[in-house]
Amino acid sequence: MDQYLNSKTEQNIKKILMVEDDNSMAEVYIKRLEIEGFEVKRVDNGETALATAVEYHPDLIMLDVMMPKINGFEVLDILKNTPVTSQIKVIMLTALGQDSDKEKAKSLGADDYLVKSQIVITEVIDRIKTII
Repeated sequence: MDQYLNSKTEQNIKKILMVEDDNSMAEVYIKRLEIEGFEVKRVDNGETALATAVEYHPDLIMLDVMMPKINGFEVLDILKNTPVTSQIKVIMLTALGQDSDKEKAKSLGADDYLVKSQIVITEVIDRIKTII
């Protein structure tokens, strides 16, 4: 019976893929998300994010825009146009605060767009819980 309960609990844990090249910021978010009961995997560039999204099957991707190799907008566009990843929820969490950036993210399929300097971690967690 315990084995059944453990496997059932594991099935209910939501998986988040964090795509963030800032190590200190990523560490803070990962610790808080794990405390909140999420399973978190982190990558630090867009290229790795695409491969990991296919392998890891996250419920949600937290995606930075300004990253090495492939930027977040390009990653989002590819994710949303790839059948195996098109249904994954995506929150853009970035330093870019221009309305044009937010509009671009929404037009590419982002579920939310949060500016790092304008939001606290508690609000990010609330948005995540609302989306997944």
